Amino acid sequence: MEIKRVCVYCASSSSCHPSYHEAANRLGRIIAEAGITLVYGGGAKGSMGRLADGALAVGGRVIGVIPQFMSDLEWAHRGLSELVLTRDMHERKRLMIEEVDAVIALPGGCGTFEELFEAMAWKRLGLYHGPIVIVNTNDFYRPCIELLEKSIAERFMDERHRGMWTVVAAPEDVLGAIRSAPAWPADSRAFAVI
Repeated sequence: MEIKRVCVYCASSSSCHPSYHEAANRLGRIIAEAGITLVYGGGAKGSMGRLADGALAVGGRVIGVIPQFMSDLEWAHRGLSELVLTRDMHERKRLMIEEVDAVIALPGGCGTFEELFEAMAWKRLGLYHGPIVIVNTNDFYRPCIELLEKSIAERFMDERHRGMWTVVAAPEDVLGAIRSAPAWPADSRAFAVI
């Protein structure tokens, strides 16, 4: 699979453990060094800022997508290749996932969770077909994966839905996971409702 453009969901918190910021920075570098365009939420702080800085440091192309009100609050990264301003959060999320070859989720808070679960919902409904890779830094996503497994076990999701995502331990595993992700069937809507 040729990877030209990826979307990364991550956090703006500067208060979390530095290891999360370090992982974000490494992922940014890895993406840029592979010649892949990075699309993310456009922020300058926390994992968002470190992700973008990592990619920019090695000459990568970074597109930030941020609502106008966040830019007005001076939350936007001003050194990006391109900064796209949106009317609201809904437009932001739609533009971030459009025309990407894969979605990657780093650890984060409720905004990151919302983006990750929306990508899964879109994939389940056949609106998005690319890989979804969850980077499980410091075993952060273990409870989330357990919840997804519980949802499958309780028949809110089908066994086949487990193929919607891949979990990796480190940023260095992301590109391999994207390339080896199982193809999502074009007729996935057939098992969207179980």
